Amino acid sequence: MLISGALAILLGVAAVALPVPYVVESPGPTFNTLGEDEGKPVISISGHETFPARGNLDLTTVYISGGPNGPVSLVEAFQAWLDGSKAVYPEELIYPKGITKEESEQESAQAMTSSQENAVAAALKELDIPFGQELEVAGLSSNSASEGKLREGDTFTSINGKAVTSLAVIQSELAATAGAPAAVVVERQGKDVAVSIKPNKGDNDRWLLGVALQYKFTFPFQVKISLEDVGGPSAGMMFALGIMDTVTPGDLTGGKHIAGTGTISPEGSVGPIGGIAQKMHGARAEGASLFLAPAANCDDVVGHVPDGLQVVKVETLGDAEAAVKRLAAGQDTSGLPACTKN
Repeated sequence: MLISGALAILLGVAAVALPVPYVVESPGPTFNTLGEDEGKPVISISGHETFPARGNLDLTTVYISGGPNGPVSLVEAFQAWLDGSKAVYPEELIYPKGITKEESEQESAQAMTSSQENAVAAALKELDIPFGQELEVAGLSSNSASEGKLREGDTFTSINGKAVTSLAVIQSELAATAGAPAAVVVERQGKDVAVSIKPNKGDNDRWLLGVALQYKFTFPFQVKISLEDVGGPSAGMMFALGIMDTVTPGDLTGGKHIAGTGTISPEGSVGPIGGIAQKMHGARAEGASLFLAPAANCDDVVGHVPDGLQVVKVETLGDAEAAVKRLAAGQDTSGLPACTKN
C-alpha cells in the first residue's frame, strides 16, 4: 500500500508537471515612446528639428509562454486561468502548427520593421509633411490572376488610368469595375509596362489581383526606433504619436501618462491586436490613466478594464491625437468614445 501510494503521488506530480498545448499571455513591460530604453532614446530623429517632450506615450507589451517559447505545465496553465490579468488559449489559436522559436522571432521582427515604417508615414500624413510612397509587388499568390503579367519588384503606377497612391486606390477600382479586366501600369526596371488583368473573386466577394504588396517610402528625414526584445506590429499607433510629439513644439500629452496599442496603416487607420486585456493591466500597473484601444478590439476590452483606467476607442491616428490633446488640455474626457459590448 505504501508503494502504491508513493507511485500515485509520483504519477500525480508528473501529470501536473507535464507540458500542455496551451499558451499563457501575461502583462508585459511598457515603454515610453518619448523616453529611453537601455540608455538610448526610443525615437531618434535626424534631419528635422525636434522638441523635448514631457509625459508618457507608452506602448504596451505581452509576455507569451508556451508554443515555440517553451512548454507550459498544467499547473502554470491552471494558475493563469485563475489570474484575472492573464489569459490561456489553445496553442493553435496563437501559433501556426510546427513553427519554431526562430521562425516566430523572425516574423515578429519583420512585423515590427513594417510597423515602424507605417508609423512614420502615418505621422507625417497627419502633420501634412510630404513624403514619397509607392506600392511594390512583393510576390504572387497561388493561382494568381497576375501570373505571367506582374513580377516581384514591379512598382504600381496606375490602374484604369488612376494614379496608385495607396492600396485603397487599387481596392476601390477593383470593386467599382466588379470583375472587369483592369488596365494596370507598373514600372519595371525603369520602364513603364502596361498589362490587362482580370481579377479573381476572393473571400467576402472581394476582387483580387492575387499579389502581395508592400509600401516603399521616401521620407524627408530619418527616424530611428531603438527598442530591445520587442516585436510585432501592435506598437504602430503609439510610435506614430511619439513621432508627432517629437517633431512638433510643445507637449502633446501635457505631461500626462497615456498608454495604448494598435497597428497603424500608412493612411492612419488603427487596427486590432492581441492580448489587449493584459496590455491594459500592464499599462495601469505602470501608472497610466488613459488607454487608447483599437475600436476593433472593443469586445475584448469590455469587462477587462482595470480600476482607475479610462479606455478610449479609436479608429484612426487622428482620433488618438484628439483624445490625447483633450486630456492634455485638462478638459473633461468622459465624453470620449468608449467601448461597449455589441
